[in-house]
Amino acid sequence: MSPSALYEHFRGVTNMTLLQFQKQLRFQEARRLMLSHGMDAASAGYDTGYLSSSQFNREYSRQFGLPPMRDVEQLRAVPGLMEP
Repeated sequence: MSPSALYEHFRGVTNMTLLQFQKQLRFQEARRLMLSHGMDAASAGYDTGYLSSSQFNREYSRQFGLPPMRDVEQLRAVPGLMEP
């Protein structure tokens, strides 16, 4: 399969580009790190590949609708979310 065919097939299945998918995975991992390991947003962003904390915060807010720490605070307030 050619690279262009792979990209086209991937977009057809996921409805997003490879870059969008990669960003989504990075944000999900950053969110997990902040929730389960108590990391701050800058550290979670750095651990998931962002060198600029302001860029991470801006893009995270676009993805989830809230800045990282406010998003995590709201998720922690959901009953049963953090329990095994």
